[in-house]
Amino acid sequence: MQRPQIHSNVHRMDAIEASRIGRRARAEANSHDDLAQTAAKQLATLREGLLDAEHRHAALIDERGEESALSVRNFVHYLALRRSDVRPLQVDLARLGLSSLGRSESHVLSNIDAILRAIDALTHTDRTLSPSAGAPSLDEGERLLEAHTLALLGARPARRATHVMVTMPGSAAADEGLIRRLLEVGMDAARINCAHDDADAWEKMAGTLRRLSAERGRPCRIQMDLGGPKVRTGPCAPEIVLHAGDPFVLTTEKSLGVPARFEAGGVVVAAEVPCVPARALDDVRVGERVLLDDGKLSGVVEAIGPAGATVRVTQAKAKGMRVRADLGINLPDTDLALDALTSSDRDDLKTVARLADIVGLSFAQRPGDVADIESELRGLGDGKTKLGLVLKIETRRGFSELPNLLLAALGTRPLGVMIARGDMAVECGYERLAEIQEEMLWLCEAAHVPVIWATQVLDRLARKGLPTRAEITDAAMSGRAECVMLNKGPFVVEAVELLDHILLRMERHQHKKTATMRPLSVSRALD
Repeated sequence: MQRPQIHSNVHRMDAIEASRIGRRARAEANSHDDLAQTAAKQLATLREGLLDAEHRHAALIDERGEESALSVRNFVHYLALRRSDVRPLQVDLARLGLSSLGRSESHVLSNIDAILRAIDALTHTDRTLSPSAGAPSLDEGERLLEAHTLALLGARPARRATHVMVTMPGSAAADEGLIRRLLEVGMDAARINCAHDDADAWEKMAGTLRRLSAERGRPCRIQMDLGGPKVRTGPCAPEIVLHAGDPFVLTTEKSLGVPARFEAGGVVVAAEVPCVPARALDDVRVGERVLLDDGKLSGVVEAIGPAGATVRVTQAKAKGMRVRADLGINLPDTDLALDALTSSDRDDLKTVARLADIVGLSFAQRPGDVADIESELRGLGDGKTKLGLVLKIETRRGFSELPNLLLAALGTRPLGVMIARGDMAVECGYERLAEIQEEMLWLCEAAHVPVIWATQVLDRLARKGLPTRAEITDAAMSGRAECVMLNKGPFVVEAVELLDHILLRMERHQHKKTATMRPLSVSRALD
């Protein structure tokens, strides 16, 4: 007689549990809807900010051709987006199972619109979006970057997506075998540095490259980098050695640099080190840093006088650093007013325009630098689409001005950006290099501009024949750029072979910022 009571209690408990589950489900659904509606409001606000930026820069956008206008408009949208901290919104979108904006570089407005449409479908909302003058979709953004890469660097390599560029040593002018081997193992572009050798050597290198490329049916673009206004030490006596705590004078004089004079008790007359070009010191101020030889010695300006800048060494090797001629000088805190084109560059440009596919503008820092080289090329009869232009970003000022540099150059001719990671590490600090190179990759993708990842890729392998573990990881990361540049070295052929292998494998796993999920062999471990 008690069984019905037991069954009744069980049914009652089931009903209570079902009611509790129902209430939880309704609460979760309401919470989900609230989250979706809050995210939609934030997205709509962001979207209006993008359209406002588009409206304010309409004249800049409209002066470009139709395709360039798409890239410029998307770049303006991206800069507007990155003024806000959207990290909390990204977390909310991920909770909703939606795109978190983290891969929107090439198609910013279209991505926001797609997310809004998805939220509206979830919340049964009927929304009307104010129109843009035109924004690229995901497919259009990728097509634009691909087209711009093709225009600058040529067709994709047969085996992989990323191009490989190799810096030619001076010996390549007479070493046909080296160029042949580099083409065989995967070189897609050759870089000639006009800061070294002369026009005769450049002509021999370019001629051999063209001939062997045609013979082997292996396309190879030629980039020639102008020397630019590199600040260096002038001629120095061999006895100049600087230690931490020592003063020295960066002098504007053209005479030989001399060591310090000592008496019992210390330095009586500071060492003098000539600075070339001397006019670089016109912009130096007290308290700014001075770095020599890629940061191996660092100091701070203590005084400015008629002879130059007095610098106190803050860091050097324990045994001191011997100062010699032609060491690089970095002035990372100084707003240098040096023109990107020197008189020597203007002369060299005549040869570059005749021999090269691409000109590298070293130390690009201001939009006016782009205007200057455009003016020079027009004067040489170069049409709008003949010679490609690569903006080499090597200074803090160049990095901070990168958006304006891109806006000045977009649509004028095939365009690329080189991340000169060696100089950038010295200028901005090694601890910031990873962050800076990421930001440059994002900015250029938003402008649909190909990037050349340069400096010290597999450097120890190229120079010594054996890579470090860190170099392998760095080379794997480089595949997110459209081109990777190797420096010269006796083992550079082996470095190209290894880079080709690394890039080929890594592109199966990574495209730009997106991890791609090909099948993993280890996933069968539990079978």
